[in-house]
Amino acid sequence: MSAPTAPDPALVDLLGLVAYGELLAFDRLAADARLAPDLRRRAALSEMAAAEIGSYCRIADRLAELGVAPDDAMAPYVEALQAYHDSTEPKDWPEAVTKAYVGDAITDDFLREIAGALDGPDRRLVLDVLHDSRYADFAAAEMRAAIAADPKVANRLSMWARRLVGEALSQAGRVAAADRGALTALIARRDVDVPALFRRLTAAHTERMAAAGLNN
Repeated sequence: MSAPTAPDPALVDLLGLVAYGELLAFDRLAADARLAPDLRRRAALSEMAAAEIGSYCRIADRLAELGVAPDDAMAPYVEALQAYHDSTEPKDWPEAVTKAYVGDAITDDFLREIAGALDGPDRRLVLDVLHDSRYADFAAAEMRAAIAADPKVANRLSMWARRLVGEALSQAGRVAAADRGALTALIARRDVDVPALFRRLTAAHTERMAAAGLNN
């Protein structure tokens, strides 16, 4: 009887990164829902949080199928991702929805790029847990409403969004340092031009900022 095949380390590391990102997103959105100005908005953000924990469970289940404890797979990324969220605590509702809009989208864009290196079922799983566009639409609508109510908010949120991007890129370096080769290996499999990848991510971010009424 042959020994069971060890799971692809790159797949395990990537799933660990995605799982911890989903778990942290649940924590963040559940807390940010308390900043909502009314029950309708609080319920909307709570629904987003529920979607995040559902996605976490799907990734955790897949890791278990691979014979890997989810907490072991997530452990290398805890410090870097927690540091990002600790350094970008929103002060109010407009900052909370801006963080959801900007931070989640950059992460989704990056994962969408590298998921193509995975085999079919795992690629579909990662793509499936990316954020539904209705959540981005909700956040953008809330940002535009805040700006319409007080045009001066646009400058504050633009500066906040730039800070979010800067912190995200800074912590990405720490994630890369914590990573055991997963992202590097997956990017190499697709023969991705890394500078071109970051140009695409930056261009997509600029478009999203404009769509929400913010300056890049």
